[in-house]
Amino acid sequence: MIVVVGIGADGWDGLTPAAQLAISSASVVIGAPRQLALVPFDGLPWGKLAELFALVEAHPSCVVLASGDPSFFGVASVLSARFDVSVIPAVSSISLACARLGWPVQGVRVVSFVGRTPSLGPLVPGERLLVLSENAGSPAVVSELLAAQGFEGSVRVLSDLGGPTEHVGPPVSDLNVVALEVSGPVRSVVPGLPDEDFENDGQITKREVRAVVLSLLGPLPGRRLWDVGAGTGSVGIEWSRAGGVTVAVEQDPAKCARVTRNAVALGAVVDVVEGAAPEALAALPVPDAVFVGGGLTAPGLLDACWDALAVGGRLVATAVTLESEAVLLAWQGKHGGSLTRLSVQRTAPVGSFTGWKPMTTVTLWAVTK
Repeated sequence: MIVVVGIGADGWDGLTPAAQLAISSASVVIGAPRQLALVPFDGLPWGKLAELFALVEAHPSCVVLASGDPSFFGVASVLSARFDVSVIPAVSSISLACARLGWPVQGVRVVSFVGRTPSLGPLVPGERLLVLSENAGSPAVVSELLAAQGFEGSVRVLSDLGGPTEHVGPPVSDLNVVALEVSGPVRSVVPGLPDEDFENDGQITKREVRAVVLSLLGPLPGRRLWDVGAGTGSVGIEWSRAGGVTVAVEQDPAKCARVTRNAVALGAVVDVVEGAAPEALAALPVPDAVFVGGGLTAPGLLDACWDALAVGGRLVATAVTLESEAVLLAWQGKHGGSLTRLSVQRTAPVGSFTGWKPMTTVTLWAVTK
C-alpha cells in the first residue's frame, strides 16, 4: 500500500499525528523537493510524473508527499489509477482561501492551471472562481483570459496560504491561488451562441443549424469530439463549453489561428490540429463523437472518421451541395441513422420594409456507431 500524505505550507508542525506517524515510520519517503524540505527526514525527489511512477514501482511500500489535499487536483488521483493508494489529506488551499475571503466553499468554482492549458472556462457574471496557479506568472494570465472574454472582475492573489509568509497581493510567490469575482456580459452555455460571438468570414455553421448539430452530437463532460474541417471552430468550441474535449482539424493556417482566438474569447479549450483530413486524423486520440462540416466528397474522409469512432459514438455530418448530399444518402443507406433537412429564414430589409431571407438549406446525417 502506498500512503499519500498531504502537507501544507506550515510543514511538519501542521500535520496530524497520523500523518506524522506515517511519514516517520515509512521505509522510503518520496516527494517534490519543496515538500521534502518541510519534513525532518531525507527522501527521494521527483520532478516529472514518469520519475514518480518509477520511484513508486521500485518502492511499493512508501509514503508520497503531496500538497494540501492530494485527492483534489492532486497526485493521489494519478497514482490511484495505477497503484493501491491510501490518502491522509491536509487542508486544501481552496478551503484556506475561502476561509480568508469569507466565501462559502460550495459557492466557488475551482479551475486549475497546473499541468494543463490555462482556461477559465465559460464565465458567468457574479460567479466566484478560485484558480490554482502554475506559478507566479499565472495571475497575469488570469487577467488576460478575463479580458479576452470581455469580462471584468475583482482579482486577488493569495500567496503561501497556511504558511508563515502567507499574504495577499504582491509580491506573488509561485505558491498562489487567484480569487476572482466576475462581472460582464451574460452568455449562455446552451448551444447556439450568436454567430457574431465568433470571429468569422461568413463561412460558419449558423447558430440555428449549430444548435441542432450539437443536440444530435450529445455533448457530455469529458467526451472527445473531432471537429473535422473546423473553419471558425464554432461547433467544437460549443462542445468544449459544455464540458467536452475538442480536437479541431483544419488545413488552413489562418483558420487554425482563428479557431484558437475564438476558443480563448469564449472560454473554451480546443486542441487545434493543422492538416488535411483524412491524413491528419491518423494519430489523433479515439473520438466519442465526430462532426464533419464540409469536405464530404474528399476520398476516404468519412471512412477514416467512421473507423476511428468509438463504438456507441455519434457522427454528424452536414451537406449543402447535391454532391455531398449524395454521399450522405449512400452512407445512411449503409449504416442507418437519421437524415434531416433544415431550412431557416431570417428577417432582412426589403427596401423600406422587412421580409424573410432564406438561408442555405442544410442536410444533416446523424448516426450512432
